Amino acid sequence: MLDVEEAAEDEHNRARGGFVQVDGLTQPAPAPRFSRTPARVDSPPPLPGEHTRSALADWGVPEDAVASLVEAGVLSSIPEPSAEADR
Repeated sequence: MLDVEEAAEDEHNRARGGFVQVDGLTQPAPAPRFSRTPARVDSPPPLPGEHTRSALADWGVPEDAVASLVEAGVLSSIPEPSAEADR
């Protein structure tokens, strides 16, 4: 069994293009791979907890319940940028 760093350096995985680097971070390449519609990775993966609140809101979990779970240490959450900050 290989860890992530070893897997990215494995001769077979390198030959198959199994990993990509985005912003200096190595991550698995998209799969499956199609010859006429190649996929690409445009950004690094989110940080742990980066989309916790928005994902749970999309699934209908009330914000007060999410806040309670974060406060209790059950969920990890980092502040998400507001729409105002993106302008």
